[in-house]
Amino acid sequence: MENEKKEIAIIATIVENKPGVLHSVSNMFRRRDFNIDSISVGLAEQKGLSRMTISVKGDKKTIDQVVKQLKKIVEVVKVSQLDPQSMVSRELALIKVNVSDGKSRSEIINFVDVFRSRVVDIASDSLMVEITGTPDKIDAFLKLMSTFGIIEIARTGMTALSRGPKSINIEE
Repeated sequence: MENEKKEIAIIATIVENKPGVLHSVSNMFRRRDFNIDSISVGLAEQKGLSRMTISVKGDKKTIDQVVKQLKKIVEVVKVSQLDPQSMVSRELALIKVNVSDGKSRSEIINFVDVFRSRVVDIASDSLMVEITGTPDKIDAFLKLMSTFGIIEIARTGMTALSRGPKSINIEE
C-alpha cells in the first residue's frame, strides 16, 4: 500500500446561522475520527448564514471523505475545498510576551516592526503583540518571542477566500 502524503486542506463551508450547527460539524469530525487543525466562524454576506473555514490535515482520501461528510449535514448549505494556489489565507494571533528590561523591550519592538505586526498593549513587565499572516509567519514570530518568554497566546485559526471572482456563494 502506497503512503500518501498528508497535506493541510482549507475547507470553506456556508452553514445556517443557528444554534447547534457548530456542534453538528464538530461532532461529525469526532464520529469519523478526523481532527480539526483550526476552525473560524463568522457571519456570511447573506442574511441567516455563517461561513466556517476549517483546516484539516490528511491524505487526499481523508480530505475527500471530510468534504463528503460535511455535505451530508442538514444545516450545511455549501462546501468547497479551497485551492491553495488561488486563495488568500490569514490567521490572527495575540501574543503576550515577558519584558524583563528596556533592552528586551526594544528588541521585541524591532521584531514587531520586521514582522509588520503591532504592539496593542504595554505593561511594565509585558507587551501584547497582534500579528496577522500565514500560520508559518506566526510560528516564526512565536519562535523568536519564545527567547523572551511567552506568557500567553490566543490564535484565531485560519480564514481564507478564493482569489478573483470565484466564491462559494449559495447562488452559484
